[in-house]
Amino acid sequence: MSVLPDQHVINQIISGHYADPFSLLGMHSVAAGLEVRALLPDADQVWVIDVEKGKQVAELRRYDDRGFFVGLIPRRKNAFRYKLEVRWGENLQVIDDPYRFGTLLQELDIWLLAEGTHLRPYEKLGAHLQTLDDVEGVSFAVWAPNAMRVSVVGEFNFWDGRRHPMRQRRENGIWELFIPAVREGQLYKFEIIDCRGQISLRADPYAFEAQMRPDTASCVRKLPDVVPHSESRKKANALNQPVSVYEVHLGSWRRHADDNFWLSYGELAEQLVSYAKWMGFTHIELMPVNEHPFDGSWGYQPLGMYAPTRRFGTPMEFKAFVEAAHHAGLNVILDWVPGHFPSDTYGLAQFDGTALYEYADPREGYHQDWNTLIYNYGRHEVRNYLAGNGFYWIERFGIDGLRVDAVASMIYRDYSRKAGEWIPNYYGGRENLEAISFLKYTNQTIGRELGGAVTLAEESTDYPGVTMPPDANGLGFHYKWNMGWMHDSLTYMQLDPVHRKYHHNLMTFGVLYAYSENFILPLSHDEVVHGKKSLLDKMPGDVWQKFANLRAYYGFMWAHPGKKLLFMGNEFAQGREWNFDASLDWHLLDDPGGWHSGVQHLVRDLNLTYRANAPLYELDYNPRGFEWLVVDDHENSIFAFARRDENGGEVIVISNFTPVPREHYRIGISRPGCYHEILNTDSHFYRGSNVGNGGDVYSENIGHHQREHSISVTIPPLATVYLRREA
Repeated sequence: MSVLPDQHVINQIISGHYADPFSLLGMHSVAAGLEVRALLPDADQVWVIDVEKGKQVAELRRYDDRGFFVGLIPRRKNAFRYKLEVRWGENLQVIDDPYRFGTLLQELDIWLLAEGTHLRPYEKLGAHLQTLDDVEGVSFAVWAPNAMRVSVVGEFNFWDGRRHPMRQRRENGIWELFIPAVREGQLYKFEIIDCRGQISLRADPYAFEAQMRPDTASCVRKLPDVVPHSESRKKANALNQPVSVYEVHLGSWRRHADDNFWLSYGELAEQLVSYAKWMGFTHIELMPVNEHPFDGSWGYQPLGMYAPTRRFGTPMEFKAFVEAAHHAGLNVILDWVPGHFPSDTYGLAQFDGTALYEYADPREGYHQDWNTLIYNYGRHEVRNYLAGNGFYWIERFGIDGLRVDAVASMIYRDYSRKAGEWIPNYYGGRENLEAISFLKYTNQTIGRELGGAVTLAEESTDYPGVTMPPDANGLGFHYKWNMGWMHDSLTYMQLDPVHRKYHHNLMTFGVLYAYSENFILPLSHDEVVHGKKSLLDKMPGDVWQKFANLRAYYGFMWAHPGKKLLFMGNEFAQGREWNFDASLDWHLLDDPGGWHSGVQHLVRDLNLTYRANAPLYELDYNPRGFEWLVVDDHENSIFAFARRDENGGEVIVISNFTPVPREHYRIGISRPGCYHEILNTDSHFYRGSNVGNGGDVYSENIGHHQREHSISVTIPPLATVYLRREA
């Protein structure tokens, strides 16, 4: 005699409102034997097949016309492997019952996921191709602790939320289900009945691939294999190595001329990688490639944190792009946005009917500047989701560094808010203690577990210790963007040379704090959009002076303490502002002897000179590597300094930011000898006036600038000159 379910329970399971499907469906022991129950809407007949015996052992009878079937296997007490043979009209199909499989998450995973210390949550949550009990399929898992019911829907079940309700692990609020026969490449979502009884379809937060907008489904994909971190890539990220970063927006670097359409990851692997290598850059930094719904966000409002955007190809094609960069000797940095996310209804917002991923109070959880939501860093599972994402990109795609976007917006509760619009922390302060803890944890674990990979902070305030270890009360980043240097130097360069003598300190002030952090000098995308004008257009004067100013500025930047970053298009002095929806103006280089080609050749030579001369980079973060030689010549707007390495090598750098050439200009030096001119931004190779020093400059025993020896040099107009001391 079978124990038939209560009709109310059957109504709930059929309507999709029953939260514990495993207690009802599958094989259960009853007094008379084993009872098998299945929900198969639209099926006509169902039989149970004993897999070991290879034969039918029972027919399930239709208990409810809506597709609920029940059958008894009498006098059997021990559960066994079975399949269901189902007749759908004229079709006969043998399937595995998802409700015959046990729990999926192990106790240790449950503990670590709830604690927020699971280093690789993406190995357990999301959709994973798996073989259980010799049955191939996909295991699904999603965190939604306050949902009333969660189902997997997709191409494999007619997007019908009744067919595959999930098991809730009450220990940590994760729902799980293994569905046999689901294949790689199939689309799916989670259908959630939230705590308010509202139904929504949600993309998988851990999906390894997502559809491109406007479609929003997730796609079953194999977890990419681990990419070993080579010693050469580790070395290239080190503080004592040359780091010159080419910042790129993949959608607008170059486009197909005939249809203005994007290049694919494969085409970028050929064209972008070879170009960046030829230009002498050491790193490529990609603006966010996480899947995002709005092109105009440039990727900075991501919703598919674990999914490379499909705009340019598949995840494996993106991985091949990174591999091509590595093969060319280039490291890859990824812009990473753990600070906020958009409120699209298929995403994370109010995921289970509650503010699950975001802060509930808009004074904490809403970004006024970007109309986005702020992650709740105080919730263990959210911290785990984000920190694990950093691990994922580094470990599974071979990313060499994560540039963390808008750190200031994360660590300050009053960021861009007026009085009364924000909530103080536990101690009454303005710092977001949970976000600070998250950043420390993420940086520390990446540094410990993934040695060689680096994190870089876009942090625009004077928050102390951004690049200090967490053990020393720092945030634990390896590098920090020097936004102050960028602002001051660009302000100076935009001045007419006549007025620069009154603002001389704008170019010297950066050295006063250059050793407080491990700085990168950025000329990023933010400086060439929204009416700020291109770098070339910021420069004063006529055409000759604009280009000369820019060349002199680049020469000063490449010699200044700190690593370098240049946004695409700036390397050939694009004249218009950057437009994310169009290709760079490559036609400007059609004239090989033109102004733009001159700047491009200069940037290439700057990179090659920088990499070939250790004094320009080895002691970037040690005051021993820098000495001012001329710091106070306001009247002539001239700066001169020496850069040194550990082995006594020295390069003297002289900049003249007026259009007047200076002949017989005497500079006191600390070390006598022969100095060879290795770079001159006024060279005719770069379309300059070709004023220079004819190769070598010899020191003289003439005291100057409180030094016993000096050199007499010719300084070209609006130019920077490098003189290397010869052994």
